[in-house]
Amino acid sequence: MEVFNKNDVLSRILNQHVELIPVINRFGIKLGLQNKTISEVCNDHNVKPGFFLTIINAHLHQDYSPASSLRSFSPLLIVEYLRKTHAYYRDYILPRTKHMLEDLLQSCEGDCEELKLIKAFYRKYEEELIHHLDNEEHNVFPYIENLLNNDNIQGHCYSIENFEKEHSNVDIKINDLKQLIIKYITPSYNTNQCNEFLTLLSRFENDLKDHARIEDHVLVPMVKEIEKKRNHA
Repeated sequence: MEVFNKNDVLSRILNQHVELIPVINRFGIKLGLQNKTISEVCNDHNVKPGFFLTIINAHLHQDYSPASSLRSFSPLLIVEYLRKTHAYYRDYILPRTKHMLEDLLQSCEGDCEELKLIKAFYRKYEEELIHHLDNEEHNVFPYIENLLNNDNIQGHCYSIENFEKEHSNVDIKINDLKQLIIKYITPSYNTNQCNEFLTLLSRFENDLKDHARIEDHVLVPMVKEIEKKRNHA
């Protein structure tokens, strides 16, 4: 497992892992990076290198465990990053997915009942995902912010364990949607549009998995440690 460090050249990493480009955009970093190291790019954009490295390494490696670096930055940075990820899903990924699915449906010849069922499945999934994002933004993130701001949470019935129990695997249904298309779509559609749609779904699925891993392996352990200290104070 190749874990990147602050002295690695960011443009070289992106050349190998183009899926990280939307990730660095969430830090306000755009392309045109020349040969600057991660440390230099982070300094240019007022980003903590340890936090940046934790995020990109967690995106690239399923088994990445950043325990040694968790105390070098605040959980509030992760909350802000996750909010930007949610905005990326709401403002770009979901509208783009819906638009491409509509194009695929329009390309189909005949009654295309299978595609209509796929569209209905996607609509239900979109509702569930938005509900999941709303729950994080209205309950989980404010709880963490109150905890970090030393607000009085005694008697608060919520804890990060509630989040762990409620944290649904929203990426699984994206895979189900891909399987529906691959197995059951009637072969009377535009192949290029279908291939492009499946590629988008795969990238979205991977981003959701990374999103969940950052929450589970980075954010939750940090918040648990803070809760433990507050409870013993």
